Amino acid sequence: MGKESNNLIPDLLGQKRAAQEQLLTLYGQMVFRLVARIVERREDAEEVYQDVFIKAFRSIGTFDDSQASLATWLGRIAYNEALNFVRKKTPMWVYIDDHDGDLEDVGDEGDGQYDDQNIERMEQAMEQLPPHEQNLLSMYYFDHLSLKEIAYITCSVPTTVGSQLCRIRKKLYQIMQKL
Repeated sequence: MGKESNNLIPDLLGQKRAAQEQLLTLYGQMVFRLVARIVERREDAEEVYQDVFIKAFRSIGTFDDSQASLATWLGRIAYNEALNFVRKKTPMWVYIDDHDGDLEDVGDEGDGQYDDQNIERMEQAMEQLPPHEQNLLSMYYFDHLSLKEIAYITCSVPTTVGSQLCRIRKKLYQIMQKL
């Protein structure tokens, strides 16, 4: 996809409709999935999805393939548009962690068995996380993005993303223990 999409850039800069349609075909599903994970209502997600591509078409001149792939650049726009939409529509999340012990014993250990009950508990636990944390987990584990790509999308640095993922996994483990 990378080389094929980079060939689109000159035509996108020229605002050619065929190139815009090809961009939608190549990345539309990816962008919608990312937006829909943050924006709960489908109608709102569709609105944000349209805003993402309008913004991308208008700002294609700012795309720099030395910084990110076209997919990652679109992911960044989608992520920011979705977060901006949620911030405007909902009150700010406040998460209070009442855990007063340290978390050194939390790790990836376990019996390795994932039955339906464990999967259901994990899904319930993920729903209790703020949208930003849910999205970081989804980008890393479900979309298989690298820390560098996630950092670019979230305007962060890879080490910060790694630290956030570690804290989120620990929080998820605690929530699951309570369920």
